[in-house]
Amino acid sequence: MQPLSHQKAVADDVITDRRDFLRSSTCIAAISAIGLSANSSFASDEGANKVEQSAKWDKTFPKSNKVEHRKVTFKNRYGFTLCGDLYQPKNVKGKLPALAVSGPFGAVKEQASGLYAQTLAEKGFITLAFDPSYTGESSGEPRNVASPDICTEDLSAAVDFFGLVSRVDRNRIGAIGICGWGGFVLNAAAADKRIKAVATSTMYDISRVSAYGYNDNMSFVERTNILEQLSTQRWKDTEGGSYAYQPPYNKGVTEDAPQFMIDYHDYYMTSRGYHERAVNSGNAWTMTNPLSFMNAPILNYIKEISPRPILFIHGEKAHSRYMSETAYHAAAEPKELMIIPDAVHTDLYDGGENHIIPFEKLSEFFNKHLS
Repeated sequence: MQPLSHQKAVADDVITDRRDFLRSSTCIAAISAIGLSANSSFASDEGANKVEQSAKWDKTFPKSNKVEHRKVTFKNRYGFTLCGDLYQPKNVKGKLPALAVSGPFGAVKEQASGLYAQTLAEKGFITLAFDPSYTGESSGEPRNVASPDICTEDLSAAVDFFGLVSRVDRNRIGAIGICGWGGFVLNAAAADKRIKAVATSTMYDISRVSAYGYNDNMSFVERTNILEQLSTQRWKDTEGGSYAYQPPYNKGVTEDAPQFMIDYHDYYMTSRGYHERAVNSGNAWTMTNPLSFMNAPILNYIKEISPRPILFIHGEKAHSRYMSETAYHAAAEPKELMIIPDAVHTDLYDGGENHIIPFEKLSEFFNKHLS
């Protein structure tokens, strides 16, 4: 997730220059899923939503020799074609529990979500890391735009896909959301009763931070001003025939910037986590991207996840910690909040220098609740 201060600054000084759309390729990826059923029409690419997937290993983490990996595609109920990486433990027989993984907001499956998915596949799960609609290798134009409804739908579409994988036990499906996708996973689980257990890591509530600013410090006047400028931007986009984009994310971060912005830069713009397709790695969301989030709270029904369990994981020193704490208190039992000592927000993307992502805890949690 990028700081609202970035979006707010953009809204205060609306860009009039326009960038060309980032066009998704029209080539089709002829790659099948592990154990995919023969009649899996929902996993096909047809018509305007054809996509292209890289055949090379272009992840930000090394490939494991303990799992099998396949490129897959599947569709959500709006017809977008989503691209994913399916991981399966080697030499394990029978039906297995499955985990859908996505996030952070503005990242791609080759970054944090792929690391989580591959590592948990090593621990006995079939896992799927995927690019949300409009981003990465998934379809949708204009590029790099998001919607709370479509993001939530993408997660449920991943659960749909698992139903086509013959090795997956449909009664043992869980989900993990990292950063902004923590909120979307919770929103999806509240409605989608097929999701039997949920974990979030370094969670953001994108709607909350978009609507009220960090620590809920945005005034009504500031909110109104942003909405007025973004509303006017819609006319500018319409008149120009294309969509304006925000300035590139995580470029030009100086030493006197807030520490969390420096942390974002140190992940997304260095060899640690850079990926050319990620919005946060020097690309950008559309100018009007915040609009739908500013008027659509996503955690109103968090209590309805119960009696299915939730595990919240957050860093002790993360600027976003209050979002997990608020969600934890709003959720009904069973629930658990795990605070990682000394960790900042981005440490839970890749583990940081001390490799602090609690993968054993995640494995224990899902093994217990997907049994």
